[in-house]
Amino acid sequence: MNPIKVLLVASEVAPFIKVGGLADVVGALPRNLIEQGCDARVILPLYKKIKQSRTTQLHFHGWRMVKMGWRSLYAGLYSTVLDGVTFYFVDNEYYFNFDQVYVEYSFDIERFCFFQRAVLDFLGEFLQFEPDILHCNDWQTGMMPLLLDAQYRTHGIHSAMKTVFTIHNLKYQGIHGIDTIKDFLDLPDRYFSDDSTLKEGAVNFMKAGIVYANSVTTVSPTYAYEIMTDHYGEGLNDTLQRHAYKVTGILNGIDDKEFSPSDDKLIPATFAYPHYAEGKAACKAAIQHRLGLLVNPGAPLCVMITRLVDQKGLDLFLRVAGEMLFDGMQIVILGTGDVFYENALSDMARKNPTKMCASIMFSNELAHSLYAAADIYLMPSLFEPCGLSQMIAMSYGAIPVARETGGLKDTIIPYNEYTGEGNGFTFANINAHEFLFVTKYACDLYRNHKEIWAGLIRQAMLGDYSWNRSAREYFDLYKSMYESPYADRGEISPEEPHSEQQKMEDSQPVRISKNNKDDKKIK
Repeated sequence: MNPIKVLLVASEVAPFIKVGGLADVVGALPRNLIEQGCDARVILPLYKKIKQSRTTQLHFHGWRMVKMGWRSLYAGLYSTVLDGVTFYFVDNEYYFNFDQVYVEYSFDIERFCFFQRAVLDFLGEFLQFEPDILHCNDWQTGMMPLLLDAQYRTHGIHSAMKTVFTIHNLKYQGIHGIDTIKDFLDLPDRYFSDDSTLKEGAVNFMKAGIVYANSVTTVSPTYAYEIMTDHYGEGLNDTLQRHAYKVTGILNGIDDKEFSPSDDKLIPATFAYPHYAEGKAACKAAIQHRLGLLVNPGAPLCVMITRLVDQKGLDLFLRVAGEMLFDGMQIVILGTGDVFYENALSDMARKNPTKMCASIMFSNELAHSLYAAADIYLMPSLFEPCGLSQMIAMSYGAIPVARETGGLKDTIIPYNEYTGEGNGFTFANINAHEFLFVTKYACDLYRNHKEIWAGLIRQAMLGDYSWNRSAREYFDLYKSMYESPYADRGEISPEEPHSEQQKMEDSQPVRISKNNKDDKKIK
Protein backbone atom coordinates (compact mmCIF):
# COMPACT_ATOMS: atom_id res chain seq x y z
CA MET A 1 0.00 0.00 0.00
CA ASN A 2 1.24 3.47 -0.85
CA PRO A 3 1.82 5.77 2.13
CA ILE A 4 -1.11 7.93 3.17
CA LYS A 5 -0.42 11.50 2.04
CA VAL A 6 -1.27 14.13 4.66
CA LEU A 7 -1.00 17.91 4.42
CA LEU A 8 -1.28 19.80 7.71
CA VAL A 9 -2.41 23.42 7.33
CA ALA A 10 -1.84 25.94 10.13
CA SER A 11 -1.26 29.62 10.85
CA GLU A 12 1.85 28.96 12.97
CA VAL A 13 4.38 26.14 13.04
CA ALA A 14 7.42 25.63 15.26
CA PRO A 15 10.32 26.18 14.86
CA PHE A 16 9.56 28.74 12.12
CA ILE A 17 7.15 30.95 14.05
CA LYS A 18 5.27 30.38 17.30
CA VAL A 19 2.59 32.05 19.39
CA GLY A 20 1.18 29.11 21.34
CA GLY A 21 0.75 25.37 21.55
CA LEU A 22 -0.69 25.11 18.03
CA ALA A 23 2.79 25.75 16.62
CA ASP A 24 4.33 23.03 18.81
CA VAL A 25 1.74 20.47 17.74
CA VAL A 26 1.96 21.10 14.00
CA GLY A 27 5.74 21.29 14.21
CA ALA A 28 6.17 17.95 16.00
CA LEU A 29 3.34 15.76 14.72
CA PRO A 30 4.52 15.40 11.06
CA ARG A 31 7.90 13.91 12.04
CA ASN A 32 6.14 11.24 14.05
CA LEU A 33 3.58 10.60 11.31
CA ILE A 34 6.42 9.93 8.87
CA GLU A 35 7.72 7.30 11.30
CA GLN A 36 4.25 5.73 11.18
CA GLY A 37 4.47 5.45 7.39
CA CYS A 38 2.66 8.63 6.29
CA ASP A 39 3.92 11.12 3.72
CA ALA A 40 3.21 14.08 6.01
CA ARG A 41 3.87 17.68 4.95
CA VAL A 42 2.96 21.13 6.29
CA ILE A 43 1.91 24.45 4.75
CA LEU A 44 1.80 27.86 6.48
CA PRO A 45 2.08 31.57 5.57
CA LEU A 46 5.50 33.03 4.75
CA TYR A 47 5.84 35.66 7.47
CA LYS A 48 8.53 38.34 7.47
CA LYS A 49 10.38 36.64 10.33
CA ILE A 50 10.65 33.41 8.34
CA LYS A 51 11.93 35.24 5.26
CA GLN A 52 14.59 37.02 7.26
CA SER A 53 15.84 33.97 9.12
CA ARG A 54 15.64 31.25 6.45
CA THR A 55 15.84 32.97 3.06
CA THR A 56 18.80 30.97 1.79
CA GLN A 57 17.04 27.70 2.63
CA LEU A 58 13.79 28.44 0.80
CA HIS A 59 13.13 26.96 -2.64
CA PHE A 60 10.81 28.96 -4.93
CA HIS A 61 8.26 26.80 -6.78
CA GLY A 62 6.35 29.49 -8.64
CA TRP A 63 3.35 31.75 -8.29
CA ARG A 64 -0.26 32.14 -9.34
CA MET A 65 -3.09 34.64 -8.98
CA VAL A 66 -5.66 33.80 -6.32
CA LYS A 67 -9.20 35.14 -6.65
CA MET A 68 -10.56 37.08 -3.68
CA GLY A 69 -14.01 38.31 -4.70
CA TRP A 70 -13.52 40.88 -7.48
CA ARG A 71 -9.73 40.91 -6.94
CA SER A 72 -6.95 38.65 -8.12
CA LEU A 73 -3.92 38.60 -5.80
CA TYR A 74 -0.40 37.23 -6.12
CA ALA A 75 0.49 34.10 -4.15
CA GLY A 76 4.00 32.65 -4.22
CA LEU A 77 4.94 29.16 -3.12
CA TYR A 78 8.20 28.28 -1.37
CA SER A 79 9.40 25.19 0.46
CA THR A 80 12.15 23.85 2.67
CA VAL A 81 12.95 20.49 4.27
CA LEU A 82 13.68 20.27 7.99
CA ASP A 83 14.25 17.04 9.94
CA GLY A 84 12.89 15.06 7.00
CA VAL A 85 9.62 17.03 6.78
CA THR A 86 8.70 19.20 3.77
CA PHE A 87 7.31 22.61 4.76
CA TYR A 88 5.55 24.82 2.20
CA PHE A 89 5.06 28.57 2.58
CA VAL A 90 2.45 30.84 0.96
CA ASP A 91 3.90 34.24 0.11
CA ASN A 92 2.04 37.55 -0.16
CA GLU A 93 3.72 40.65 1.28
CA TYR A 94 0.49 42.61 1.79
CA TYR A 95 -0.95 39.89 4.03
CA PHE A 96 2.07 38.23 5.62
CA ASN A 97 5.00 40.68 5.67
CA PHE A 98 4.69 41.07 9.45
CA ASP A 99 6.91 39.92 12.30
CA GLN A 100 3.90 38.64 14.23
CA VAL A 101 1.37 35.99 13.26
CA TYR A 102 -1.76 37.87 14.30
CA VAL A 103 -2.11 41.58 13.51
CA GLU A 104 -5.67 42.92 13.90
CA TYR A 105 -8.76 40.76 14.17
CA SER A 106 -10.76 42.00 11.18
CA PHE A 107 -7.66 42.07 8.97
CA ASP A 108 -6.68 38.61 10.21
CA ILE A 109 -9.99 37.28 8.88
CA GLU A 110 -9.12 38.65 5.44
CA ARG A 111 -5.52 37.38 5.61
CA PHE A 112 -6.55 33.83 6.44
CA CYS A 113 -9.35 33.83 3.85
CA PHE A 114 -6.62 34.48 1.29
CA PHE A 115 -4.35 31.84 2.82
CA GLN A 116 -7.04 29.15 2.71
CA ARG A 117 -7.93 29.88 -0.91
CA ALA A 118 -4.25 29.95 -1.92
CA VAL A 119 -3.55 26.57 -0.30
CA LEU A 120 -6.44 24.90 -2.12
CA ASP A 121 -5.41 26.50 -5.43
CA PHE A 122 -1.84 25.24 -5.00
CA LEU A 123 -2.83 21.64 -4.28
CA GLY A 124 -2.39 18.99 -6.88
CA GLU A 125 -0.43 19.62 -10.07
CA PHE A 126 1.10 22.96 -9.02
CA LEU A 127 2.31 21.62 -5.67
CA GLN A 128 2.99 18.21 -7.21
CA PHE A 129 1.34 16.81 -4.09
CA GLU A 130 -2.30 15.77 -3.83
CA PRO A 131 -2.97 14.79 -0.21
CA ASP A 132 -5.36 12.03 0.75
CA ILE A 133 -6.02 13.86 4.03
CA LEU A 134 -6.14 17.63 4.44
CA HIS A 135 -5.60 18.27 8.16
CA CYS A 136 -6.85 21.76 9.13
CA ASN A 137 -6.10 23.41 12.48
CA ASP A 138 -8.21 26.00 14.34
CA TRP A 139 -10.36 28.79 12.92
CA GLN A 140 -7.67 30.14 10.58
CA THR A 141 -8.25 27.07 8.39
CA GLY A 142 -11.87 26.32 9.32
CA MET A 143 -13.40 27.33 5.98
CA MET A 144 -11.27 24.93 3.92
CA PRO A 145 -13.58 21.88 4.19
CA LEU A 146 -16.49 24.11 3.11
CA LEU A 147 -14.49 25.61 0.21
CA LEU A 148 -13.64 22.11 -0.99
CA ASP A 149 -17.36 21.33 -1.15
CA ALA A 150 -18.40 24.62 -2.69
CA GLN A 151 -15.75 25.27 -5.31
CA TYR A 152 -13.66 22.18 -6.03
CA ARG A 153 -15.48 18.88 -5.60
CA THR A 154 -18.43 20.15 -7.62
CA HIS A 155 -16.01 20.42 -10.56
CA GLY A 156 -14.36 17.06 -9.91
CA ILE A 157 -11.27 18.65 -8.29
CA HIS A 158 -9.86 17.15 -5.05
CA SER A 159 -12.93 14.89 -5.04
CA ALA A 160 -11.22 12.04 -3.15
CA MET A 161 -9.56 14.27 -0.56
CA LYS A 162 -10.89 14.00 2.99
CA THR A 163 -10.61 16.55 5.76
CA VAL A 164 -9.72 16.52 9.45
CA PHE A 165 -10.37 19.64 11.52
CA THR A 166 -8.58 19.91 14.88
CA ILE A 167 -9.88 22.23 17.61
CA HIS A 168 -6.92 23.44 19.64
CA ASN A 169 -8.89 26.10 21.54
CA LEU A 170 -12.63 26.55 21.01
CA LYS A 171 -12.62 30.03 22.52
CA TYR A 172 -11.10 31.61 19.41
CA GLN A 173 -13.55 31.11 16.55
CA GLY A 174 -12.99 33.55 13.64
CA ILE A 175 -16.19 35.60 13.35
CA HIS A 176 -17.12 38.13 10.66
CA GLY A 177 -20.06 39.57 8.73
CA ILE A 178 -21.82 37.61 5.98
CA ASP A 179 -21.33 40.12 3.15
CA THR A 180 -17.58 40.37 3.73
CA ILE A 181 -17.00 36.61 3.79
CA LYS A 182 -19.31 36.09 0.81
CA ASP A 183 -17.13 38.56 -1.07
CA PHE A 184 -13.75 37.17 0.04
CA LEU A 185 -14.63 33.51 -0.57
CA ASP A 186 -17.18 33.85 -3.41
CA LEU A 187 -19.69 31.55 -1.70
CA PRO A 188 -23.36 31.06 -2.64
CA ASP A 189 -26.16 31.88 -0.20
CA ARG A 190 -26.81 28.26 0.74
CA TYR A 191 -23.63 28.24 2.85
CA PHE A 192 -24.90 31.03 5.10
CA SER A 193 -27.44 29.50 7.46
CA ASP A 194 -27.68 28.45 11.11
CA ASP A 195 -27.15 24.82 10.03
CA SER A 196 -24.01 25.74 8.14
CA THR A 197 -21.66 28.60 9.09
CA LEU A 198 -23.74 31.14 11.00
CA LYS A 199 -23.66 31.73 14.73
CA GLU A 200 -25.78 34.61 16.03
CA GLY A 201 -26.08 36.03 12.52
CA ALA A 202 -22.33 36.11 11.76
CA VAL A 203 -20.07 33.73 9.87
CA ASN A 204 -18.12 31.50 12.25
CA PHE A 205 -15.02 29.81 10.83
CA MET A 206 -14.76 27.34 13.73
CA LYS A 207 -18.36 26.23 13.23
CA ALA A 208 -17.77 25.77 9.50
CA GLY A 209 -14.85 23.47 10.22
CA ILE A 210 -16.93 21.37 12.60
CA VAL A 211 -19.86 21.09 10.20
CA TYR A 212 -18.02 20.42 6.92
CA ALA A 213 -14.96 18.37 7.93
CA ASN A 214 -15.12 14.60 7.55
CA SER A 215 -13.60 14.19 11.02
CA VAL A 216 -13.17 16.57 13.97
CA THR A 217 -10.52 16.09 16.63
CA THR A 218 -9.67 17.85 19.86
CA VAL A 219 -6.36 17.85 21.68
CA SER A 220 -7.40 15.76 24.68
CA PRO A 221 -10.15 13.26 25.52
CA THR A 222 -11.58 15.27 28.42
CA TYR A 223 -11.72 18.45 26.32
CA ALA A 224 -13.70 16.53 23.67
CA TYR A 225 -16.30 15.83 26.33
CA GLU A 226 -16.17 19.28 27.97
CA ILE A 227 -16.87 21.25 24.78
CA MET A 228 -20.17 19.41 24.43
CA THR A 229 -21.38 21.19 27.58
CA ASP A 230 -22.81 24.68 28.07
CA HIS A 231 -19.98 25.73 30.36
CA TYR A 232 -17.10 24.95 28.01
CA GLY A 233 -18.88 24.94 24.64
CA GLU A 234 -18.38 28.65 23.85
CA GLY A 235 -21.78 28.73 22.16
CA LEU A 236 -20.92 25.85 19.81
CA ASN A 237 -21.85 22.97 22.11
CA ASP A 238 -25.13 22.33 20.25
CA THR A 239 -23.26 22.15 16.95
CA LEU A 240 -20.70 19.79 18.46
CA GLN A 241 -23.45 17.58 19.89
CA ARG A 242 -25.09 17.32 16.46
CA HIS A 243 -21.76 16.24 14.98
CA ALA A 244 -20.53 14.22 17.95
CA TYR A 245 -20.40 11.04 15.85
CA LYS A 246 -17.27 12.37 14.13
CA VAL A 247 -15.52 13.98 17.14
CA THR A 248 -12.42 12.26 18.54
CA GLY A 249 -10.20 13.32 21.45
CA ILE A 250 -6.50 12.58 20.91
CA LEU A 251 -4.07 13.75 23.55
CA ASN A 252 -1.15 15.90 22.35
CA GLY A 253 2.42 14.91 23.04
CA ILE A 254 5.60 16.92 23.55
CA ASP A 255 8.80 17.02 21.53
CA ASP A 256 10.92 14.70 23.64
CA LYS A 257 14.01 15.66 21.65
CA GLU A 258 13.73 19.31 22.64
CA PHE A 259 12.49 18.69 26.17
CA SER A 260 14.90 16.12 27.56
CA PRO A 261 16.74 16.98 30.79
CA SER A 262 19.44 14.43 30.00
CA ASP A 263 20.74 16.33 26.96
CA ASP A 264 19.15 19.79 27.17
CA LYS A 265 21.86 22.29 26.21
CA LEU A 266 19.86 25.24 27.57
CA ILE A 267 19.94 24.23 31.25
CA PRO A 268 22.82 24.73 33.73
CA ALA A 269 23.19 21.01 34.48
CA THR A 270 21.75 17.95 32.79
CA PHE A 271 20.18 15.07 34.70
CA ALA A 272 18.12 11.94 34.22
CA TYR A 273 16.24 9.49 36.39
CA PRO A 274 17.32 7.97 38.75
CA HIS A 275 20.41 10.17 39.16
CA TYR A 276 18.56 13.49 39.01
CA ALA A 277 19.07 15.01 42.48
CA GLU A 278 22.46 16.69 42.00
CA GLY A 279 21.69 18.12 38.57
CA LYS A 280 18.25 19.38 39.53
CA ALA A 281 19.65 21.01 42.70
CA ALA A 282 22.29 22.78 40.58
CA CYS A 283 19.61 24.07 38.20
CA LYS A 284 17.53 25.36 41.13
CA ALA A 285 20.47 27.15 42.75
CA ALA A 286 21.43 28.73 39.42
CA ILE A 287 17.92 30.10 38.89
CA GLN A 288 17.65 31.42 42.45
CA HIS A 289 20.94 33.25 42.01
CA ARG A 290 20.11 34.50 38.50
CA LEU A 291 16.69 35.91 39.45
CA GLY A 292 17.71 37.40 42.79
CA LEU A 293 15.81 34.93 44.94
CA LEU A 294 17.19 33.71 48.25
CA VAL A 295 19.45 30.75 47.46
CA ASN A 296 17.69 28.25 49.69
CA PRO A 297 17.50 24.58 48.62
CA GLY A 298 14.76 23.91 51.19
CA ALA A 299 12.30 26.50 49.84
CA PRO A 300 9.78 24.96 47.42
CA LEU A 301 10.32 26.67 44.05
CA CYS A 302 6.95 27.09 42.32
CA VAL A 303 6.95 28.04 38.63
CA MET A 304 4.38 29.19 36.06
CA ILE A 305 5.29 29.57 32.38
CA THR A 306 2.17 30.80 30.67
CA ARG A 307 0.28 33.35 28.65
CA LEU A 308 -0.97 35.94 31.13
CA VAL A 309 -4.69 35.66 30.41
CA ASP A 310 -7.71 34.83 32.53
CA GLN A 311 -7.97 31.31 31.05
CA LYS A 312 -4.79 30.35 32.90
CA GLY A 313 -6.33 30.90 36.34
CA LEU A 314 -4.32 34.01 37.17
CA ASP A 315 -7.17 35.49 39.19
CA LEU A 316 -7.04 32.42 41.43
CA PHE A 317 -3.29 32.78 41.76
CA LEU A 318 -3.36 36.50 42.55
CA ARG A 319 -6.02 35.92 45.22
CA VAL A 320 -3.74 33.60 47.24
CA ALA A 321 -0.20 34.43 46.10
CA GLY A 322 0.47 36.46 49.24
CA GLU A 323 -0.41 33.48 51.43
CA MET A 324 1.84 31.24 49.33
CA LEU A 325 4.79 33.58 49.84
CA PHE A 326 4.01 33.84 53.56
CA ASP A 327 4.10 30.04 53.73
CA GLY A 328 7.71 30.06 52.50
CA MET A 329 7.25 29.25 48.85
CA GLN A 330 9.34 30.91 46.15
CA ILE A 331 7.44 31.80 42.97
CA VAL A 332 8.64 32.55 39.44
CA ILE A 333 6.29 33.62 36.64
CA LEU A 334 7.40 33.78 33.00
CA GLY A 335 5.13 35.09 30.25
CA THR A 336 3.33 38.00 28.61
CA GLY A 337 -0.31 38.83 28.06
CA ASP A 338 -2.95 41.14 29.49
CA VAL A 339 -1.53 44.38 30.88
CA PHE A 340 -3.56 43.98 34.09
CA TYR A 341 -1.89 40.67 34.94
CA GLU A 342 1.54 41.89 33.85
CA ASN A 343 1.29 44.88 36.20
CA ALA A 344 -0.24 42.95 39.11
CA LEU A 345 2.45 40.27 38.99
CA SER A 346 5.25 42.81 38.59
CA ASP A 347 4.01 44.81 41.58
CA MET A 348 3.85 41.73 43.77
CA ALA A 349 7.35 40.67 42.72
CA ARG A 350 8.77 44.13 43.49
CA LYS A 351 7.36 43.92 47.01
CA ASN A 352 8.87 40.44 47.55
CA PRO A 353 12.18 40.53 45.65
CA THR A 354 13.82 37.55 47.41
CA LYS A 355 10.72 35.36 47.20
CA MET A 356 9.15 36.11 43.83
CA CYS A 357 10.20 37.03 40.30
CA ALA A 358 7.87 38.06 37.45
CA SER A 359 9.66 37.93 34.09
CA ILE A 360 7.26 39.70 31.72
CA MET A 361 8.78 38.35 28.53
CA PHE A 362 9.20 35.13 26.68
CA SER A 363 12.58 33.44 26.63
CA ASN A 364 12.90 29.85 25.45
CA GLU A 365 16.23 29.51 27.25
CA LEU A 366 14.78 30.79 30.54
CA ALA A 367 11.74 28.55 30.13
CA HIS A 368 13.95 25.46 29.84
CA SER A 369 15.96 26.54 32.88
CA LEU A 370 12.79 27.05 34.92
CA TYR A 371 11.40 23.63 34.04
CA ALA A 372 14.68 22.10 35.18
CA ALA A 373 14.82 24.15 38.39
CA ALA A 374 11.20 23.94 39.55
CA ASP A 375 10.02 21.74 42.39
CA ILE A 376 6.34 22.49 41.74
CA TYR A 377 4.65 23.61 38.53
CA LEU A 378 1.43 25.63 38.91
CA MET A 379 -1.47 25.35 36.41
CA PRO A 380 -4.74 26.59 38.00
CA SER A 381 -6.38 26.90 34.55
CA LEU A 382 -10.08 27.64 34.20
CA PHE A 383 -9.97 25.43 31.10
CA GLU A 384 -7.08 23.79 29.28
CA PRO A 385 -7.74 22.01 25.96
CA CYS A 386 -4.60 19.93 26.36
CA GLY A 387 -1.70 21.74 27.97
CA LEU A 388 1.88 20.90 27.14
CA SER A 389 3.56 22.62 30.08
CA GLN A 390 2.49 20.05 32.65
CA MET A 391 3.99 17.24 30.55
CA ILE A 392 7.22 19.16 29.99
CA ALA A 393 7.41 19.95 33.72
CA MET A 394 6.92 16.32 34.73
CA SER A 395 9.63 15.15 32.34
CA TYR A 396 12.01 17.53 34.20
CA GLY A 397 10.90 16.29 37.62
CA ALA A 398 8.71 19.31 38.45
CA ILE A 399 5.49 18.13 40.11
CA PRO A 400 2.32 19.84 38.81
CA VAL A 401 -0.47 21.36 40.88
CA ALA A 402 -3.36 21.80 38.45
CA ARG A 403 -7.12 22.06 38.13
CA GLU A 404 -8.95 19.00 36.86
CA THR A 405 -9.89 20.16 33.37
CA GLY A 406 -9.14 19.17 29.78
CA GLY A 407 -5.74 17.66 29.15
CA LEU A 408 -4.64 18.37 32.72
CA LYS A 409 -7.14 15.80 33.92
CA ASP A 410 -5.97 13.33 31.29
CA THR A 411 -2.25 13.58 32.07
CA ILE A 412 -1.99 14.24 35.82
CA ILE A 413 -2.71 11.38 38.22
CA PRO A 414 -3.43 12.95 41.64
CA TYR A 415 -1.30 11.66 44.50
CA ASN A 416 -3.00 8.97 46.57
CA GLU A 417 -1.55 8.81 50.07
CA TYR A 418 -2.83 5.26 50.60
CA THR A 419 -1.41 3.64 47.47
CA GLY A 420 1.44 6.05 46.67
CA GLU A 421 0.13 6.34 43.13
CA GLY A 422 0.34 9.72 41.42
CA ASN A 423 2.52 12.12 39.47
CA GLY A 424 1.01 15.40 40.69
CA PHE A 425 -1.77 17.16 42.60
CA THR A 426 -5.15 18.36 41.36
CA PHE A 427 -8.18 20.28 42.57
CA ALA A 428 -11.67 20.21 41.09
CA ASN A 429 -13.33 23.59 41.57
CA ILE A 430 -12.55 27.09 40.32
CA ASN A 431 -11.71 28.16 43.85
CA ALA A 432 -8.61 30.08 44.94
CA HIS A 433 -8.35 28.57 48.40
CA GLU A 434 -8.80 25.04 47.12
CA PHE A 435 -5.82 25.79 44.87
CA LEU A 436 -3.93 27.20 47.88
CA PHE A 437 -4.62 24.23 50.16
CA VAL A 438 -3.54 21.67 47.55
CA THR A 439 -0.34 23.64 46.88
CA LYS A 440 0.42 23.86 50.60
CA TYR A 441 -0.15 20.11 50.91
CA ALA A 442 2.33 19.52 48.09
CA CYS A 443 4.86 21.80 49.79
CA ASP A 444 4.47 19.93 53.06
CA LEU A 445 5.29 16.65 51.32
CA TYR A 446 8.26 18.28 49.61
CA ARG A 447 9.67 19.55 52.92
CA ASN A 448 8.84 16.75 55.31
CA HIS A 449 8.29 13.52 53.37
CA LYS A 450 11.27 13.07 51.09
CA GLU A 451 10.48 9.46 50.20
CA ILE A 452 6.98 10.35 49.06
CA TRP A 453 8.34 13.25 46.99
CA ALA A 454 10.94 10.97 45.42
CA GLY A 455 8.14 8.60 44.43
CA LEU A 456 6.23 11.44 42.78
CA ILE A 457 9.32 12.46 40.83
CA ARG A 458 9.88 8.86 39.75
CA GLN A 459 6.37 8.52 38.32
CA ALA A 460 6.57 11.95 36.69
CA MET A 461 9.97 11.53 35.03
CA LEU A 462 9.32 8.00 33.78
CA GLY A 463 6.03 8.92 32.09
CA ASP A 464 5.74 8.70 28.31
CA TYR A 465 4.75 12.16 27.03
CA SER A 466 6.12 11.73 23.50
CA TRP A 467 4.18 12.04 20.25
CA ASN A 468 4.63 8.33 19.49
CA ARG A 469 1.31 7.21 20.97
CA SER A 470 -0.64 10.20 19.65
CA ALA A 471 0.84 9.87 16.16
CA ARG A 472 -0.30 6.23 16.06
CA GLU A 473 -3.82 7.34 16.94
CA TYR A 474 -3.81 10.01 14.22
CA PHE A 475 -2.46 7.45 11.75
CA ASP A 476 -5.27 5.04 12.66
CA LEU A 477 -7.80 7.84 12.14
CA TYR A 478 -6.31 8.76 8.75
CA LYS A 479 -6.22 5.10 7.73
CA SER A 480 -9.87 4.56 8.61
CA MET A 481 -10.83 7.62 6.53
CA TYR A 482 -8.51 6.68 3.65
CA GLU A 483 -9.89 3.18 3.38
CA SER A 484 -13.54 4.29 3.59
CA PRO A 485 -15.35 4.53 0.23
CA TYR A 486 -17.39 7.49 1.51
CA ALA A 487 -15.25 10.36 0.23
CA ASP A 488 -17.81 13.12 0.01
CA ARG A 489 -19.27 14.93 2.96
CA GLY A 490 -22.76 14.29 1.62
CA GLU A 491 -22.35 10.51 1.82
CA ILE A 492 -22.98 8.81 5.14
CA SER A 493 -20.96 5.79 6.12
CA PRO A 494 -22.71 2.82 7.74
CA GLU A 495 -21.13 3.70 11.09
CA GLU A 496 -22.59 7.21 11.04
CA PRO A 497 -26.17 8.34 11.80
CA HIS A 498 -28.40 8.30 8.69
CA SER A 499 -30.56 11.30 9.52
CA GLU A 500 -30.42 14.59 11.36
CA GLN A 501 -32.86 13.20 13.93
CA GLN A 502 -30.66 10.15 14.53
CA LYS A 503 -27.62 12.43 14.79
CA MET A 504 -29.40 14.34 17.55
CA GLU A 505 -30.35 11.12 19.33
CA ASP A 506 -26.79 9.80 19.15
CA SER A 507 -25.09 13.13 19.82
CA GLN A 508 -23.77 12.45 23.29
CA PRO A 509 -21.18 9.71 22.64
CA VAL A 510 -17.72 11.03 21.78
CA ARG A 511 -14.93 8.80 20.53
CA ILE A 512 -11.87 9.37 22.67
CA SER A 513 -8.36 8.08 22.96
CA LYS A 514 -6.90 8.24 26.44
CA ASN A 515 -3.35 7.26 27.34
CA ASN A 516 -2.84 3.61 26.43
CA LYS A 517 -6.38 2.54 27.20
CA ASP A 518 -8.76 1.34 24.54
CA ASP A 519 -11.09 3.87 22.93
CA LYS A 520 -14.36 4.15 24.74
CA LYS A 521 -17.56 6.18 24.76
CA ILE A 522 -18.28 8.99 27.17
CA LYS A 523 -21.89 9.73 27.98
